[in-house]
Amino acid sequence: MQTHLKVLPIGAPAPGFELPGVDGKSYALKGFTEPVLVYIQSCNHCPYVLAYLKRLKDLAKDYSGKGVQFLMVNSNDAAQYPEDDFEHMKGFAQKHELPFPYLYDETQAVAKAYRTYRTPEVLVFDEQRKLVYHGRIDDSAKEPHKVSTHEFKDALDALLSGQAIKEAETSAVGCTVKWKPGNESVIP
Repeated sequence: MQTHLKVLPIGAPAPGFELPGVDGKSYALKGFTEPVLVYIQSCNHCPYVLAYLKRLKDLAKDYSGKGVQFLMVNSNDAAQYPEDDFEHMKGFAQKHELPFPYLYDETQAVAKAYRTYRTPEVLVFDEQRKLVYHGRIDDSAKEPHKVSTHEFKDALDALLSGQAIKEAETSAVGCTVKWKPGNESVIP
């Protein structure tokens, strides 16, 4: 039974983590030193992730060199969804030429700590690693030509220009995180 997550509140500190990346390196929160950190809850198989992937890659490239670091985390249960296992993640990252680290949260502890429940779901943290934006990328998941609002990009632009983020919380649109049996009932 899937329970509704209580999302991480705006202003909350980024939970620490140490996760393996598909590039063979280990990544920890403290290792990301750019002033802005973008955490993307994701996976390999979700059609919403696939629909948003080009936009995410383009945004990562657009904000590269501007003090923004993207990272993507897959927490799905690979026993039930084998296409989301670590080996498939390596192939996914290579095939799609991901311009940011792609990390594996096998225990699902990081997804629980970040209180994410959708793929894709975006969390933006400022220089003090406080949450300043949480939610969707834009308002048209599967039809990029119909996008009329860019909440995620607007949040980044506001943060980088020292202005208030107008819409700090939106509802992420996508598949649910595929929890391991027993994990869905222990989500904070």
